[in-house]
Amino acid sequence: MMTAARDIEAHLAGHVPVERDAALDTWYRVGGRADLLARPETAEQLARCVEVGTAQDQVRIIGDGANLLVADAGVGGLAVSLQQGDFVRTRIDAKTGRVRVGAGAALPRLINTCVARGLAGIEGIAGIPATVGGALRMNAGGSFGAIADVVRTVTVIDRDGAERTLARDEISFGYRTSDLAGRIVTEAELGLVPSDAVALKARLKEVMAYKTGSQPMSARSAGCAFRNPTLVEDLQIDGERIGDAGERVSAGLLIDRAGCKGHRVGGAFVSDRHANFIATEGQASAADVIAVMDAVAARVLDRFGVVLEREVVVWERDR
Repeated sequence: MMTAARDIEAHLAGHVPVERDAALDTWYRVGGRADLLARPETAEQLARCVEVGTAQDQVRIIGDGANLLVADAGVGGLAVSLQQGDFVRTRIDAKTGRVRVGAGAALPRLINTCVARGLAGIEGIAGIPATVGGALRMNAGGSFGAIADVVRTVTVIDRDGAERTLARDEISFGYRTSDLAGRIVTEAELGLVPSDAVALKARLKEVMAYKTGSQPMSARSAGCAFRNPTLVEDLQIDGERIGDAGERVSAGLLIDRAGCKGHRVGGAFVSDRHANFIATEGQASAADVIAVMDAVAARVLDRFGVVLEREVVVWERDR
């Protein structure tokens, strides 16, 4: 084990459980391992992990790996899981609609629970694979809304280990982004609206029917591989207007029109159901997924002059 990892392990010994050469589970089910993986259960333990890891310039936070690809060589330093303890707790006040939820809580489970309790406002982002913390960092959303729509406060730990709670107006949310990326989310308070549980369940069913009808929900995939790009100039394809300069257009449409559906490298391939989904099978590797993403981006750039930006986060050992 490298010197930096040994130093991190020594500083955390007796304070936080740490595993060596640990698996990092992602929805792609491929990729390498972490030299060290810590599993804090409280904000205090997490703050210690952050302080120690930051001192070595090597700390990464993992939820359930829904939007993550880990390179085959794995990662050094310290990976920190938020899949336990205080980070997966949820407290719901059905009368006021206020929901306090840990960053490691699974978003799909939270949505189902809130709908069952008759709380509206979050059902539109059903079907998105994420933990609450990951959803907040990337402002997870789709055609029916985004998580930013219901945020009241977000509690974070800064890279110096200090904890603070941010009000909604202190956070900048944009399309699949936020300024929370430089901080570690530990908890959020959401403001939902007491409503009719039966109607909400029907609405949830509609959203999920739309998702399952257009997306490969059961595939080994991390959801959309690329963000929908904003055009820098008007775009037509075969005489059909796709969008004007300044307009955001579907990455999936561009990938499809570029003829990339079914493109394969090893065990990774572009889904035939939705072109912005890259899935894996068999003995796929992270390198296969990266090669497919690179090929798709190059093809879209060559055909249409549009730059695609990855939505999937890729962890590599040296960055």
